[in-house]
Amino acid sequence: MTPRTPRRRRASALAAALLALTGLSGCSGGDDDKAAPRKEPTTQTTAPAPDPGPPVGACYSLPYDAAVAPTSKVEAVDCAQPHTSVTFAIGTIDAVVDGHLLAVDSERVQSQVSSACPAQLLTHVGGTLTQLRLSMIRSIWFTPTVEQSDAGAGWFRCDAVLLDGASQLAELDGDLKGVLGAKTIPDQYAMCGTAAPGTADFERVRCSAKHSWRAIDVIDFQEADYPGLKQVKAAGRGRCEDAAADVAKDPLTFKWGYEWPTKRQWAMGQKFGRCWTAE
Repeated sequence: MTPRTPRRRRASALAAALLALTGLSGCSGGDDDKAAPRKEPTTQTTAPAPDPGPPVGACYSLPYDAAVAPTSKVEAVDCAQPHTSVTFAIGTIDAVVDGHLLAVDSERVQSQVSSACPAQLLTHVGGTLTQLRLSMIRSIWFTPTVEQSDAGAGWFRCDAVLLDGASQLAELDGDLKGVLGAKTIPDQYAMCGTAAPGTADFERVRCSAKHSWRAIDVIDFQEADYPGLKQVKAAGRGRCEDAAADVAKDPLTFKWGYEWPTKRQWAMGQKFGRCWTAE
């Protein structure tokens, strides 16, 4: 961060500068002492307004690598044109901790933003949390650059994107607002797989693409700490089998799968697993 000059030093420096500009001296004499002081014109300056950040509803044509970067200099495009992300919220960074101003790229600030944007995504897309977790819709977020932050920017930006495979974003034909509001998730947003989860050929894809498995339910965990691999694996077996039987054309012949959270995923905030069925 740019070092700040202490107020006392800044006041002394300002006073010295004003004395130099007025040309004051210790000499006096003649009739000048009786002359009325001449008023000098004064001007007032106001501090520039803080940067409000990008507008809500702005659209961007972001490639995948730009979508996972912490900052973005990609210009907005007309939302009627092809785009891959849309801004659904703008927030204010809380960068002051115990009286100290943190850098915008500090771990604490980035953690704050990475929690705030996913928490607001459900309000934008509608539906339930389970539906969101069974979809390919995700939130991404950006903060100002260090230079923008030093100039006074304190916003963060939340965008909604639609994954189209492991490392690609789908083109959007709208702003994704309310798209999960129906009882069932439309195939263009729903999560499917190219093979059974956990196998070598498995890739997460949208259900509108070629697929052989579909995500159908979510197993939530309430524990604060990772309960261990044995417990998370056991938690979904019965429930996922039942969920697959409920949607199977023939409840006697069906395949089901369970994708449990790893310890690393848990640490990153994913405290749930997914149930799958073959189609």
